[in-house]
Amino acid sequence: MSDLYDLNVTPVTDALPTFPYDFGPNPFVIDLNKAAQQNGNYRSTLWTGSQLQAVLMDIPVHELIGMEVHPDNDQMIRIEDGVGLIQFGADKFSFYDQYLAFQNYVIFVPAGTWHNIVNIGDRPLKISSIYAPPNYPWNTVQETKMSEPVSAGN
Repeated sequence: MSDLYDLNVTPVTDALPTFPYDFGPNPFVIDLNKAAQQNGNYRSTLWTGSQLQAVLMDIPVHELIGMEVHPDNDQMIRIEDGVGLIQFGADKFSFYDQYLAFQNYVIFVPAGTWHNIVNIGDRPLKISSIYAPPNYPWNTVQETKMSEPVSAGN
């Protein structure tokens, strides 16, 4: 029984790395909520592997992502802080369902589904998003919605 307590374990600290930086494809442990709170970019890849990618987003008050579709990527979106209006649509110009999502809510978006997120709160909407397979190049950073994404890895 004493062997159980003799494990060689590296403690996880509250210290966060300087963003933006993509830590993939190496093994990595992080408090995802704290990382999302620290991210001030519209979009930053946090971890990119061969089959999966974690992305952080900061959506300003009363702004939106805009209707988008990922034909080949399933997506899981988690609200880390704020309030979002989630919309699903048949195409870029219409939606058929909408839901309110609060902190700790998760939204599952199958590949090929049009979707949008609107920040309807009074503070930035912080989200984390998981794509399978990856949707952006390694170490992609997009400072604002209107700026071009930049990848330090390419």
